[in-house]
Amino acid sequence: MEETFIEITPQQAWDMMQNEGAVLVDIRDAIRFSYSHPQDAFHLTNHSYGKFLDEYDYDQPILVSCYHGVSSRNTAQYLVEQGFERVYSVKGGFEGWVRADLPIETAY
Repeated sequence: MEETFIEITPQQAWDMMQNEGAVLVDIRDAIRFSYSHPQDAFHLTNHSYGKFLDEYDYDQPILVSCYHGVSSRNTAQYLVEQGFERVYSVKGGFEGWVRADLPIETAY
């Protein structure tokens, strides 16, 4: 079986962050990320990927969030291919996170 990621709901993602030490990576653009993002999210970009590799382990749960839950799938699959063992794509992305009324951090 080919290694792949699992799709989860924003609520499941938040629960994993609280209980399993999962890290949420937000792959949206810098302006939108700086304006608002899920609480404790890591802003994953081509530039921050090295820092991400330094800070997180391959066996740590990685939750990938984007705008609507589409482009996060490609990034999640990429991370699986890089050797991360537990990778999840957050359904609905940041919009889903907001709709689920989960904690966010904002610039104001």
